[in-house]
Amino acid sequence: MFKLAIHALLIISMNTFAQDDSVTIVAVGDAEKEKDSIVFSKVEEQAKYKEGEQKKIKELGQLLIDDFNFYRHLFEVSEKRADYEGDPGFEKYKSERYLITSRIFEKEKELWGEFKIYDVVNKRLAESINEKIWINNIRKFGHSVANRLYKAVTGNESIFNTKIVFISDRTSRKNDLRKEIYIMDFDGHKKQRITFKNSLILSPAISPDNKKLLFTSIESRWKRSKDGKPRKIQNLNLYIYDLATRQQRVVSQAEGINSGAIFSTNGEDIYLTLSNLKNADIFKMNLATGKKKRVTTHFLDDVDPHINQDGSLMTFLSGRSGKAMIYTMDPSSAEKDVKRISFVGRFNASPRFSPDGKEIVFASWVDKRFDIYKIDSSGNNLARLTKDFGSNEEPWFSPDGQFIVFTSQRVISSKKAEQDIYIMNRDGEIIKKITENYGKTFTPRWSNF
Repeated sequence: MFKLAIHALLIISMNTFAQDDSVTIVAVGDAEKEKDSIVFSKVEEQAKYKEGEQKKIKELGQLLIDDFNFYRHLFEVSEKRADYEGDPGFEKYKSERYLITSRIFEKEKELWGEFKIYDVVNKRLAESINEKIWINNIRKFGHSVANRLYKAVTGNESIFNTKIVFISDRTSRKNDLRKEIYIMDFDGHKKQRITFKNSLILSPAISPDNKKLLFTSIESRWKRSKDGKPRKIQNLNLYIYDLATRQQRVVSQAEGINSGAIFSTNGEDIYLTLSNLKNADIFKMNLATGKKKRVTTHFLDDVDPHINQDGSLMTFLSGRSGKAMIYTMDPSSAEKDVKRISFVGRFNASPRFSPDGKEIVFASWVDKRFDIYKIDSSGNNLARLTKDFGSNEEPWFSPDGQFIVFTSQRVISSKKAEQDIYIMNRDGEIIKKITENYGKTFTPRWSNF
């Protein structure tokens, strides 16, 4: 009988579940942290616009503000915009930490932008940007400017240039359920469809250089039964997709499950779940040679691996305790240093490392729904991130470790439920819903930079 290699594989197969009441769960997101105040000047427009350009410039001005508002745990963005001044006096803004000014001007019959960020406390110009405006790609230009301004005062890269890959069922037709892969800017804009298989696609994963995708497609194949007659069965086949050439090829199509795959940190190997040896186990496979090495060998199912930054630790979902829980191990050899680290909820799903490998975020079935938790990779300091906010699952850290993207399902009626993608900061404050009216969305994956 065919088995699905997704979290349901473990959840459905468990007959008994027990809540561990000894675990102390710490709610987070309530503590007030000191923030740096920031004010934006009004955009100084010193140019004559061609058709449609003024609307683009207005969009650019708002985009810069919206981008910084994502980092509301670091910045308090003033609602009142200051008048533009070419050489602002610091005394006037002494109640603010930073001032950002914007000026649009003409140069050689083209639109240019001048963007500055001032460190008011230290009375210095932190960054000045003078560049030709990409009027036909104004959002990409704006995110690039916002990132440079952010980096000038924090020393770090932001999420503004990043992408999110996800799955949507929006192309389904009545009883013909379809799921395809899409990609969008981190803030939900500029959505693009990636796959056109008209089938059910699961578990996308992005390569470390953001150039390739892994995904699983549920496909039909013929198999000769014991009586000699051919019969049609379904198989979960694993593909790799090149985002530049749009070419795809099958990576693994062993009988049964070929799913839950992720890239190694060097991009040369992948970790995936296979079930051709009866139960589901995790394997390491070299993409060039196709050679596989078994990583888990337990008689109960192990699925959904994720690897930390230096490849020294793997987290995965396993039913070896009698219910689906989170484990870690050293993936250098089979079953090395296996350790159970989660003891919360009836069952767990989708464990994912933070970029620095110090924390793992996951979903747990508690109070008749999924909620998102994080825990140290050592198994300490469990914290609940969502509560009383629909059913929340499939979390994934941003590349700077400051945010978590996840899906949340809201039941509208007995016949209708909406499932969209949200972003929260690492402490559980919901920042924004980034999909709406785009079908049911699943498995968001943040790009690596």
